[in-house]
Amino acid sequence: MKRIAIFVFLIIHWADSLAQSTNATLNEDYYHWITRYEIKTGHVVSEIFSAVRPFQRKAIVAFVDSLEKKDHVFTSSADRFNYTYLRNDNWEWSAAETNNSAKPFLGMYKKKSDLAKVDVPDFDLHVSPVLYLGAGKDSRLNRSTYINSRGVEIRGMIDRKIGFYTFFTDNQEILPAYAYDALTLNNVFVVPHEGFWKTYKNGGVDFFQARGYIDFNVTKHVYVQFGNDRTFIGNGFRSLILSDYSPPNLFLRANTKIWRINYFFQISRLVANAMGSAGGSTANKSYPVKFMAFHHASINIGKKFNLGVFESVIFTPQDTINKNTLQLNYLNPIIFYRAIEQQGGSPDNVLLGGDFKWNATKGISFYGQVVIDEFVLKELKAGTGWWANKFAMQGGLKYIDALNVPNLDVQLEANLVKPYTYSHDTQYSNYSNYNQPLAHPLGANFMEGVAIVRYQPLPKLNLIAKSFYTKIGRDTAKVNWGSDILKNNSTRQMDYGNKIGQGVKNTIAFLDLTASYMVRHNVFIDFKATIRHSSSPVALYNNNSTITSVSLRWNIPARTYDF
Repeated sequence: MKRIAIFVFLIIHWADSLAQSTNATLNEDYYHWITRYEIKTGHVVSEIFSAVRPFQRKAIVAFVDSLEKKDHVFTSSADRFNYTYLRNDNWEWSAAETNNSAKPFLGMYKKKSDLAKVDVPDFDLHVSPVLYLGAGKDSRLNRSTYINSRGVEIRGMIDRKIGFYTFFTDNQEILPAYAYDALTLNNVFVVPHEGFWKTYKNGGVDFFQARGYIDFNVTKHVYVQFGNDRTFIGNGFRSLILSDYSPPNLFLRANTKIWRINYFFQISRLVANAMGSAGGSTANKSYPVKFMAFHHASINIGKKFNLGVFESVIFTPQDTINKNTLQLNYLNPIIFYRAIEQQGGSPDNVLLGGDFKWNATKGISFYGQVVIDEFVLKELKAGTGWWANKFAMQGGLKYIDALNVPNLDVQLEANLVKPYTYSHDTQYSNYSNYNQPLAHPLGANFMEGVAIVRYQPLPKLNLIAKSFYTKIGRDTAKVNWGSDILKNNSTRQMDYGNKIGQGVKNTIAFLDLTASYMVRHNVFIDFKATIRHSSSPVALYNNNSTITSVSLRWNIPARTYDF
């Protein structure tokens, strides 16, 4: 990683940088508000390529401003509110006058979105508090669920050429019972979405989260970022390519957006094995590491269709072939990794595939993904269930302003992942980070159907019904049926006769109802009810939960456990 740091330093000093922008934090609700308007137009747009997230704030403003000039986009009162909200939230690029506070408090909040700000020609700074307080009741627990997060978010620019962002929170939480089950599942002891943690009170967890990066433009069409954060690839509720489920990781990314083409490259430093215990202790030992090189190219074809292809490789300097040297070939952002892997005799894990988005008509969009881990057409045609035909598929539909009801949006999605997909023969090459999947939270060996209904009846009120139904085959204590991607796939139960859902049968039905009201800019009160039924012959997976909660959020996305 020293080579990467030097590379970043040289580029910063070499580049004749242009105006630079930080990212809008990954947030399921926030990004829905943005992408719904592209679907509403019935076309794909050039300002954002929605399959590559996070979006830059500058691009968000350019996008919504371009739509403001068109009829039948921001038509309802809720749409007009969303337009103003997005411009206010990114006011350094919109110069939104509506963001000026009528009554600043003690010299603070002169802008509605920031506790404190600096806005001078050579320096831009935004400082905002972060707070998340919530409590609830879980039918499986004899105590209340609880979350308490406090922190700060800072972003800005220097000379409008170098952008910077940092976010950190101190967190204590008593998880819902089913999420706590996931904490100890397969004896890996991780908190979903997080890295190192400690015990807190009776059955609670205590963790610190820090994210941050710097970014700059190399040219008008190319930007580079270096830091620690998450990435999401896709247009769906889930991503089978790369999701934001696992903890933030160290990355170097570059993105080129020109004409109808977007090209994204990222190399990430991941934790190969967290070596945690039930208390989260690391015994003061360094975690073993691995790396992921990833690239994704997409093109807008005509006015309605976007097609993308991707390739990723998980590799490490700690295997016997590389003998503790970094595979520099993988740092090449425009090369075919599979060819390099074969040419070098490498045992690394390569995935490839594609995704698409088709905005078929105003208000309706279809999307999908295909991931190929290993694949032999001859074996697939034979239909014998060969274990190494490993792939994942997604198909989905988004229906905006459904049935001509303003701000009623419906999303349907299906996901399928074959057994042993994402797994490999060592901890240094499976598709994980900090013992958590890089793609779908359930790993592999499942079929899933998802339905989401969003309704914004009032400008500040959002109602969300989220549900999914999943059939997954779980592993037993001593048998690898292909669900746990952390297991060595050479320990598989059999070479032939494999099928989705094999192993211990587990059916999960999940329904989450949320009412979220924005009290003021980025201050939300959430009321939530979750019903989760999990049935299985094995007691560990055979349980039901009913959870109700209320929370106050300030400048932080809702914390979810959608699995």
